[in-house]
Amino acid sequence: MSDLPLALALTAGVLAAVNPCGFALLPAYLSLLVLGDDSPTRGVAVGRALTATASITVGFAALFGVFGLAIQPVAGQVQEHLPWFTIFFGILMGLAGAWLSAGRQLPALMPKVRRAPSVTRSVPSMALFGMAYATASLGCTIAPFLAIVVSAFRSGSTGEGVALFAAYAAGMGLIVGVASVTVALTRSAAVGQLRRAGALAPRIGGGLLLLVGAYVAYYGWYEIRVQRDPTTTDPVIDAAGAVQRVLADSLDSAGPAVLAGLLAALLVTAWAIRRRARRAPRTKRPGTTSRPSE
Repeated sequence: MSDLPLALALTAGVLAAVNPCGFALLPAYLSLLVLGDDSPTRGVAVGRALTATASITVGFAALFGVFGLAIQPVAGQVQEHLPWFTIFFGILMGLAGAWLSAGRQLPALMPKVRRAPSVTRSVPSMALFGMAYATASLGCTIAPFLAIVVSAFRSGSTGEGVALFAAYAAGMGLIVGVASVTVALTRSAAVGQLRRAGALAPRIGGGLLLLVGAYVAYYGWYEIRVQRDPTTTDPVIDAAGAVQRVLADSLDSAGPAVLAGLLAALLVTAWAIRRRARRAPRTKRPGTTSRPSE
Protein backbone atom coordinates (compact mmCIF):
# COMPACT_ATOMS: atom_id res chain seq x y z
CA MET A 1 0.00 0.00 0.00
CA SER A 2 3.05 2.24 -0.16
CA ASP A 3 2.08 3.51 -3.61
CA LEU A 4 -1.42 4.56 -2.55
CA PRO A 5 -2.23 8.24 -3.25
CA LEU A 6 -2.97 8.89 0.43
CA ALA A 7 -1.62 12.45 0.27
CA LEU A 8 -3.89 13.13 -2.72
CA ALA A 9 -6.91 11.75 -0.87
CA LEU A 10 -6.04 13.77 2.21
CA THR A 11 -5.68 16.97 0.18
CA ALA A 12 -8.94 16.25 -1.67
CA GLY A 13 -10.67 15.94 1.70
CA VAL A 14 -9.26 19.27 2.86
CA LEU A 15 -10.47 21.00 -0.30
CA ALA A 16 -13.86 19.26 -0.02
CA ALA A 17 -14.55 21.34 3.10
CA VAL A 18 -14.23 24.56 1.09
CA ASN A 19 -15.71 23.50 -2.23
CA PRO A 20 -17.67 26.11 -4.25
CA CYS A 21 -21.04 24.37 -3.74
CA GLY A 22 -21.03 23.98 0.03
CA PHE A 23 -18.33 26.20 1.51
CA ALA A 24 -20.94 28.66 2.80
CA LEU A 25 -22.02 26.00 5.31
CA LEU A 26 -18.69 26.24 7.13
CA PRO A 27 -19.40 29.66 8.69
CA ALA A 28 -22.94 28.49 9.45
CA TYR A 29 -21.51 25.55 11.38
CA LEU A 30 -18.99 27.73 13.20
CA SER A 31 -21.78 30.05 14.29
CA LEU A 32 -23.34 27.13 16.19
CA LEU A 33 -20.22 27.00 18.35
CA VAL A 34 -20.63 30.66 19.26
CA LEU A 35 -24.39 31.14 19.52
CA GLY A 36 -24.77 29.37 22.86
CA ASP A 37 -26.87 30.23 25.87
CA ASP A 38 -24.04 29.57 28.32
CA SER A 39 -20.45 30.61 28.91
CA PRO A 40 -18.34 27.44 29.12
CA THR A 41 -14.69 27.42 30.01
CA ARG A 42 -12.22 27.18 27.16
CA GLY A 43 -11.63 23.53 27.99
CA VAL A 44 -15.33 22.72 27.70
CA ALA A 45 -15.62 24.82 24.53
CA VAL A 46 -12.71 22.97 22.92
CA GLY A 47 -14.23 19.62 23.93
CA ARG A 48 -17.51 20.60 22.31
CA ALA A 49 -15.69 21.76 19.19
CA LEU A 50 -13.87 18.44 18.84
CA THR A 51 -17.08 16.48 19.41
CA ALA A 52 -18.91 18.55 16.81
CA THR A 53 -16.00 18.17 14.38
CA ALA A 54 -16.03 14.39 14.75
CA SER A 55 -19.82 14.28 14.30
CA ILE A 56 -19.80 16.45 11.19
CA THR A 57 -16.90 14.49 9.70
CA VAL A 58 -18.69 11.17 10.26
CA GLY A 59 -21.89 12.51 8.70
CA PHE A 60 -20.04 14.02 5.74
CA ALA A 61 -17.93 10.93 5.08
CA ALA A 62 -20.83 8.49 5.57
CA LEU A 63 -23.00 10.21 2.99
CA PHE A 64 -20.14 10.44 0.51
CA GLY A 65 -19.24 6.79 1.02
CA VAL A 66 -22.76 5.44 0.63
CA PHE A 67 -23.65 7.76 -2.23
CA GLY A 68 -20.35 7.20 -4.05
CA LEU A 69 -20.55 3.41 -3.92
CA ALA A 70 -24.23 3.46 -4.92
CA ILE A 71 -23.99 5.72 -7.96
CA GLN A 72 -20.52 4.88 -9.28
CA PRO A 73 -21.85 2.67 -12.11
CA VAL A 74 -24.15 5.47 -13.33
CA ALA A 75 -22.17 8.46 -12.07
CA GLY A 76 -22.44 10.42 -15.31
CA GLN A 77 -26.23 10.35 -15.45
CA VAL A 78 -26.68 11.03 -11.73
CA GLN A 79 -24.21 13.93 -11.63
CA GLU A 80 -26.31 15.83 -14.17
CA HIS A 81 -29.17 15.93 -11.66
CA LEU A 82 -27.14 16.76 -8.54
CA PRO A 83 -27.84 20.52 -8.80
CA TRP A 84 -31.49 19.74 -8.07
CA PHE A 85 -30.41 18.07 -4.82
CA THR A 86 -28.39 21.18 -4.04
CA ILE A 87 -31.46 23.35 -4.55
CA PHE A 88 -33.60 21.03 -2.43
CA PHE A 89 -31.21 21.08 0.53
CA GLY A 90 -30.68 24.80 0.20
CA ILE A 91 -34.42 25.31 0.50
CA LEU A 92 -34.56 22.99 3.53
CA MET A 93 -31.78 24.94 5.25
CA GLY A 94 -33.47 28.20 4.41
CA LEU A 95 -36.73 26.97 5.93
CA ALA A 96 -34.89 25.84 9.07
CA GLY A 97 -33.26 29.27 9.28
CA ALA A 98 -36.61 31.00 8.90
CA TRP A 99 -38.02 28.77 11.66
CA LEU A 100 -35.20 29.75 14.02
CA SER A 101 -35.46 33.41 13.07
CA ALA A 102 -39.08 33.30 14.21
CA GLY A 103 -37.84 32.41 17.71
CA ARG A 104 -38.61 28.71 17.55
CA GLN A 105 -36.32 25.74 18.17
CA LEU A 106 -35.33 22.81 16.00
CA PRO A 107 -35.99 19.40 17.60
CA ALA A 108 -33.01 17.46 18.96
CA LEU A 109 -32.95 13.78 18.02
CA MET A 110 -31.13 12.70 21.20
CA PRO A 111 -30.18 14.22 24.54
CA LYS A 112 -27.86 17.14 24.02
CA VAL A 113 -24.16 17.12 24.85
CA ARG A 114 -23.92 18.95 28.18
CA ARG A 115 -25.78 22.21 27.62
CA ALA A 116 -26.56 23.14 24.05
CA PRO A 117 -28.02 26.33 22.58
CA SER A 118 -31.38 26.76 20.94
CA VAL A 119 -29.66 26.06 17.62
CA THR A 120 -29.09 22.43 18.50
CA ARG A 121 -25.54 21.20 18.83
CA SER A 122 -26.27 17.56 19.73
CA VAL A 123 -24.15 14.80 18.23
CA PRO A 124 -26.92 13.52 15.89
CA SER A 125 -27.78 17.07 14.82
CA MET A 126 -24.16 17.75 13.94
CA ALA A 127 -23.95 14.46 12.04
CA LEU A 128 -27.05 15.44 10.08
CA PHE A 129 -25.52 18.85 9.44
CA GLY A 130 -22.46 17.02 8.07
CA MET A 131 -24.72 15.03 5.75
CA ALA A 132 -26.40 18.22 4.56
CA TYR A 133 -22.95 19.75 4.06
CA ALA A 134 -21.97 16.71 1.96
CA THR A 135 -25.20 16.78 -0.03
CA ALA A 136 -24.75 20.43 -0.92
CA SER A 137 -21.15 19.63 -1.91
CA LEU A 138 -21.86 16.60 -4.08
CA GLY A 139 -22.04 18.48 -7.36
CA CYS A 140 -18.56 19.94 -6.90
CA THR A 141 -16.70 17.13 -5.14
CA ILE A 142 -18.22 13.77 -6.08
CA ALA A 143 -16.07 13.39 -9.21
CA PRO A 144 -12.70 13.56 -7.34
CA PHE A 145 -14.11 11.29 -4.64
CA LEU A 146 -15.15 8.71 -7.20
CA ALA A 147 -11.81 8.89 -9.00
CA ILE A 148 -9.63 8.66 -5.88
CA VAL A 149 -11.60 6.58 -3.38
CA VAL A 150 -14.46 4.67 -4.95
CA SER A 151 -12.34 3.45 -7.86
CA ALA A 152 -10.16 1.59 -5.35
CA PHE A 153 -13.21 -0.26 -3.99
CA ARG A 154 -14.44 -1.06 -7.48
CA SER A 155 -11.04 -2.45 -8.48
CA GLY A 156 -11.49 -5.14 -5.83
CA SER A 157 -9.06 -3.77 -3.24
CA THR A 158 -11.18 -3.20 -0.14
CA GLY A 159 -8.17 -2.44 2.05
CA GLU A 160 -6.90 0.27 -0.29
CA GLY A 161 -10.38 1.73 -0.59
CA VAL A 162 -10.77 1.92 3.20
CA ALA A 163 -7.37 3.57 3.57
CA LEU A 164 -8.14 6.20 0.92
CA PHE A 165 -11.61 6.78 2.38
CA ALA A 166 -10.11 7.32 5.84
CA ALA A 167 -7.56 9.76 4.42
CA TYR A 168 -10.30 11.68 2.60
CA ALA A 169 -12.42 11.91 5.75
CA ALA A 170 -9.38 12.94 7.80
CA GLY A 171 -8.64 15.76 5.38
CA MET A 172 -12.18 17.10 5.65
CA GLY A 173 -12.15 16.75 9.43
CA LEU A 174 -8.76 18.45 9.65
CA ILE A 175 -9.86 21.78 8.24
CA VAL A 176 -13.15 21.70 10.18
CA GLY A 177 -11.22 20.85 13.36
CA VAL A 178 -8.77 23.72 12.93
CA ALA A 179 -11.62 26.18 12.38
CA SER A 180 -13.65 24.74 15.29
CA VAL A 181 -10.86 24.82 17.86
CA THR A 182 -9.86 28.33 16.77
CA VAL A 183 -13.42 29.52 17.35
CA ALA A 184 -13.57 27.69 20.69
CA LEU A 185 -10.41 29.44 21.91
CA THR A 186 -11.47 32.91 20.74
CA ARG A 187 -15.21 32.85 21.34
CA SER A 188 -15.25 34.72 24.68
CA ALA A 189 -15.59 38.23 23.24
CA ALA A 190 -18.25 37.18 20.75
CA VAL A 191 -20.19 35.28 23.41
CA GLY A 192 -20.15 38.33 25.70
CA GLN A 193 -21.66 40.49 22.99
CA LEU A 194 -24.24 37.86 22.05
CA ARG A 195 -25.24 37.30 25.67
CA ARG A 196 -25.99 41.02 25.91
CA ALA A 197 -28.18 40.55 22.86
CA GLY A 198 -30.15 37.98 24.88
CA ALA A 199 -32.90 36.26 22.95
CA LEU A 200 -31.61 37.69 19.67
CA ALA A 201 -28.74 35.17 19.54
CA PRO A 202 -30.82 32.21 18.24
CA ARG A 203 -32.51 34.54 15.76
CA ILE A 204 -29.10 35.68 14.51
CA GLY A 205 -28.10 32.05 13.97
CA GLY A 206 -31.36 31.40 12.16
CA GLY A 207 -30.84 34.43 9.96
CA LEU A 208 -27.36 33.21 9.02
CA LEU A 209 -28.72 29.74 8.23
CA LEU A 210 -31.43 31.33 6.11
CA LEU A 211 -28.83 33.25 4.09
CA VAL A 212 -26.66 30.15 3.69
CA GLY A 213 -29.63 28.07 2.53
CA ALA A 214 -30.58 30.75 0.03
CA TYR A 215 -27.03 30.81 -1.34
CA VAL A 216 -26.81 27.01 -1.61
CA ALA A 217 -30.13 26.84 -3.46
CA TYR A 218 -29.06 29.72 -5.69
CA TYR A 219 -25.79 27.94 -6.48
CA GLY A 220 -27.72 24.83 -7.51
CA TRP A 221 -29.82 26.94 -9.86
CA TYR A 222 -26.61 28.49 -11.21
CA GLU A 223 -25.23 25.00 -11.98
CA ILE A 224 -28.40 24.14 -13.88
CA ARG A 225 -28.07 27.33 -15.93
CA VAL A 226 -24.43 26.49 -16.68
CA GLN A 227 -25.46 23.03 -17.90
CA ARG A 228 -27.84 24.69 -20.34
CA ASP A 229 -25.44 27.46 -21.36
CA PRO A 230 -21.72 27.05 -20.47
CA THR A 231 -21.14 30.78 -21.02
CA THR A 232 -23.45 31.71 -18.13
CA THR A 233 -21.98 34.11 -15.57
CA ASP A 234 -23.42 35.40 -12.33
CA PRO A 235 -22.09 38.30 -10.22
CA VAL A 236 -23.18 36.71 -6.92
CA ILE A 237 -21.51 33.38 -7.68
CA ASP A 238 -18.44 35.14 -9.08
CA ALA A 239 -18.00 37.18 -5.88
CA ALA A 240 -18.46 34.18 -3.61
CA GLY A 241 -16.24 32.10 -5.89
CA ALA A 242 -13.42 34.61 -5.56
CA VAL A 243 -13.49 34.23 -1.77
CA GLN A 244 -13.70 30.44 -2.05
CA ARG A 245 -10.77 30.26 -4.47
CA VAL A 246 -8.55 32.36 -2.20
CA LEU A 247 -9.38 30.09 0.73
CA ALA A 248 -8.93 26.88 -1.29
CA ASP A 249 -5.64 28.08 -2.80
CA SER A 250 -4.32 29.02 0.64
CA LEU A 251 -5.22 25.61 2.06
CA ASP A 252 -3.77 23.85 -0.96
CA SER A 253 -0.51 25.78 -0.58
CA ALA A 254 -0.31 25.11 3.15
CA GLY A 255 -0.94 21.39 2.75
CA PRO A 256 -2.33 18.86 5.25
CA ALA A 257 0.92 18.70 7.25
CA VAL A 258 0.78 22.42 8.09
CA LEU A 259 -2.91 22.16 9.01
CA ALA A 260 -2.21 19.16 11.24
CA GLY A 261 0.58 21.09 12.94
CA LEU A 262 -1.72 24.08 13.42
CA LEU A 263 -4.42 21.88 14.96
CA ALA A 264 -1.85 20.32 17.30
CA ALA A 265 -0.63 23.78 18.32
CA LEU A 266 -4.19 24.90 19.04
CA LEU A 267 -4.84 21.84 21.18
CA VAL A 268 -1.61 22.39 23.10
CA THR A 269 -2.65 26.01 23.66
CA ALA A 270 -6.03 24.89 24.98
CA TRP A 271 -4.32 22.39 27.32
CA ALA A 272 -1.91 25.05 28.59
CA ILE A 273 -4.75 27.52 29.24
CA ARG A 274 -6.74 24.89 31.10
CA ARG A 275 -3.74 23.87 33.20
CA ARG A 276 -2.95 27.49 34.08
CA ALA A 277 -6.58 28.07 35.06
CA ARG A 278 -6.44 25.09 37.42
CA ARG A 279 -3.28 26.39 39.05
CA ALA A 280 -4.59 29.94 39.44
CA PRO A 281 -5.42 30.85 43.07
CA ARG A 282 -9.09 30.80 43.86
CA THR A 283 -10.65 34.18 44.43
CA LYS A 284 -12.49 34.79 47.68
CA ARG A 285 -16.23 34.84 47.57
CA PRO A 286 -17.84 38.27 47.94
CA GLY A 287 -18.64 39.18 51.54
CA THR A 288 -16.05 36.92 53.12
CA THR A 289 -13.22 38.20 55.27
CA SER A 290 -10.05 36.53 56.33
CA ARG A 291 -9.74 35.69 60.01
CA PRO A 292 -6.76 37.24 61.75
CA SER A 293 -4.12 34.80 62.88
CA GLU A 294 -3.86 34.30 66.57
